[in-house]
Amino acid sequence: RLKYWVYTGSKLHIDNPVTFNEKLQWLKLYGRRPIDTILADKIAVKEYISKTIGSEYVIPLLGVWNSFDDIEFDKLPNQFVLKTSHDSGGVVVCKDKSKLDIASVKTKLSKTLKKNYFTYSRETAYKEIPRKIFAEAYMEDSKTKELRDYKFFCFNGKVHFFKVDFGRFVQHRANYYDVSCKLLNFGEKICPPDYNANIEIPESICQMITLAEKLSYNIPFVRIDFYYIDGRIFFGEFTFSPAGGMGLFTDGKIDAQLGTLITLPNIQ
Repeated sequence: RLKYWVYTGSKLHIDNPVTFNEKLQWLKLYGRRPIDTILADKIAVKEYISKTIGSEYVIPLLGVWNSFDDIEFDKLPNQFVLKTSHDSGGVVVCKDKSKLDIASVKTKLSKTLKKNYFTYSRETAYKEIPRKIFAEAYMEDSKTKELRDYKFFCFNGKVHFFKVDFGRFVQHRANYYDVSCKLLNFGEKICPPDYNANIEIPESICQMITLAEKLSYNIPFVRIDFYYIDGRIFFGEFTFSPAGGMGLFTDGKIDAQLGTLITLPNIQ
């Protein structure tokens, strides 16, 4: 309750949640299922995705290690990405292995391995994830020259809107669109929209929506991310509590409006 007030400036009505963020807090405490740990585990989820929608949507895995010192850099390609199984944002992108600062990478990933999102914001899906470091194939779209992802907000198996993140390593922005690809007039304060940006929505957006709805079936709320790389779709991640359920929108009314889309399960 205290952290919610500090981050949002609002009182948390956990016993009678109404807004989007309040309902995410309720779901964190009462609405999670054992399978959510697998879905939030960035390594284990790869097998789940392969079985559910197909291995062609999985970014190739290059290696898994229990600690940084176990990483066999000589066996990795010149370009790769390092992540941890339980974290969000602790990513190391290597475009040229010969220029990689091993010491700084070790410091970053070793610190990331110690993080526990359950302790930080009670995101129960992360509590029991085995902490490991893994490497994925480096991905970049040849046209946009970046890894642009499409994030679908799914409510009980139905996509209501999606957002596109861009300029992540320059000036991070994110625009929101409805399922007809119409630009919506709201966004997030942390990465505000750029209504003048010329974002080309790929033709495969309908396929992404179909996949997102299949993966989100019977889940009160989940955000499902996909990457679009040179004409191919790749799964990104399941996110049950964007911004830990404490994110602020550019329009204060949106939080309450989106709250009406979440139907909480009948749990005593």
